[in-house]
Amino acid sequence: VQLQASGGGLVQAGGSLRLSCAASEPIFSNYHMGWFRQAPGQEREFVAAIKWRDGNTNYAESVKGRFTVSRDNYKNTVHLQMSGLKPEDTAVYYCAVRKLLRAHPFSSSESQFADWGQGTQVTVSS
Repeated sequence: VQLQASGGGLVQAGGSLRLSCAASEPIFSNYHMGWFRQAPGQEREFVAAIKWRDGNTNYAESVKGRFTVSRDNYKNTVHLQMSGLKPEDTAVYYCAVRKLLRAHPFSSSESQFADWGQGTQVTVSS
């Protein structure tokens, strides 16, 4: 699956951004879509994930209550609505797909995600 992320940019602290990730083909119902981020000099970290079948979501503690992940089944697109942005949210954000043959619990490990988008830069100024 090819993934195209978009929507990044420069925003002031406290502001909002909405990232989108479009898949090149239909997402199977057992798949999970995830968002990760990588700040300069740091390892890539899990942000959020959504189960394509039922829309159940999972978030990193650092973004709970501020970020919302959602999906558009018809457009094969996943969104990440980010509000209350902080300078520490500055990173390159990546979307990824976890390909599963059957239902599974959430995983925050990037090794579980097979295909990745190219990343979109989010910069939050103080």
